[in-house]
Amino acid sequence: MQTYADTFRKAAAVALWISALAAALSASVVRAQPYGMPVTTTTANFGTPFAPYVDDYTRVTKLVSAKQLKEALVDADRYLESKPKDPQMRFIKGVILSEMGQSADAMSLFTTLSQDYPELPEPYNNLAVLYAADNQFVQARTALEMAIRTNPSYATAHENLGDVYVKLASQSYNKALQLEPNKTTIQPKLALIRTLFDPPAKP
Repeated sequence: MQTYADTFRKAAAVALWISALAAALSASVVRAQPYGMPVTTTTANFGTPFAPYVDDYTRVTKLVSAKQLKEALVDADRYLESKPKDPQMRFIKGVILSEMGQSADAMSLFTTLSQDYPELPEPYNNLAVLYAADNQFVQARTALEMAIRTNPSYATAHENLGDVYVKLASQSYNKALQLEPNKTTIQPKLALIRTLFDPPAKP
């Protein structure tokens, strides 16, 4: 399944994420926060979204790209000490934790991020990937459905949801085969599913 970890390995994706995040936050937050009114969160000043902090994001994502995950985590935590609600750095930290194999912490972070910013689809997607990696496919399906409900044009979530449906189908076919071992219609379906996920044999 695809995650945004791969996206963050490309420097160009940083600008795209900032733009998309700012647009999403603007749609839901600006109406409640008059422009120019003093605030203490990073969702203010949408005239120049996140401009003061682009270098911080870029530095951390470059560390992730270079596989310097411990250093990236230290920098992300240092940033979040002064801006604990910042959604982008929290998301990047979730990616870092995922890459470090700290799945439980990453799941907790993506869960709270999706609760704080339910209009953003990416945390739901990455949460689903972690659920799927733990064979929790029903929970993964629910998270991906939330991502798609938030953004129906989110192609990665649609693809991942398709993968989850295939995994759920595989579980059902295997259960059916346990109940009726001689049922001849099941094995061809399982074989077809295996071709979707097994790497092609080397010539």
